[in-house]
Amino acid sequence: MSEDDETSEIAPRSHYLGSWRIDITERSGHGALPAPRAALVRAIARALEAAGAPAPASVGLILSDDAELAELNEAHMGHEGPTDVLSFPMLPPEAYPPHPGQAPAGQAAATRGSKATGASKPKAPAFALPAGVRIHVGDIIVSVERAIEQAEQGRGGQTGTVRWSPGDELRLLVTHGTLHLCGWDHADSVEGEAMRALEQGLLASGR
Repeated sequence: MSEDDETSEIAPRSHYLGSWRIDITERSGHGALPAPRAALVRAIARALEAAGAPAPASVGLILSDDAELAELNEAHMGHEGPTDVLSFPMLPPEAYPPHPGQAPAGQAAATRGSKATGASKPKAPAFALPAGVRIHVGDIIVSVERAIEQAEQGRGGQTGTVRWSPGDELRLLVTHGTLHLCGWDHADSVEGEAMRALEQGLLASGR
């Protein structure tokens, strides 16, 4: 891959749906997109609503390849090799309602570029913004290359056992990444099961 290929990207495009703005950036190296951009926007919006994200808000989605994900995975998570999705939250977990299996307050768990902490009862956000100001929830970066490979090889569905369309796998990954932005984690088995159930419900509602 040349230096130009490494840095080339399609200019970000903003997509609006309800209270949400989804800013999509595409790297040139990811190849053909297996799902319509509108489907990815809808998947992120449904996940934000389900997680109780503050509104109005924005999310950044970067569609990239294994090479960039491998670099970020090592830099931010200390893991070698590519991963399928990384999330970089901008808000504390306390900005969202509590959810099943969430860790006790003050107990953090690092996961795929995000940290999840929880509380036994709802907390008010630790910040206040003027009315109408759009909050940036965070950014998600997905390897489209890995989504396609996982789906075609029957290693999808976050369980690593699902064979389905690359489009479904990509929708799952952006849903998964969005929930990570909103304080969800899967290090704990109870929370992980609840997260997978929520993801499957959201995907089913979007078909």
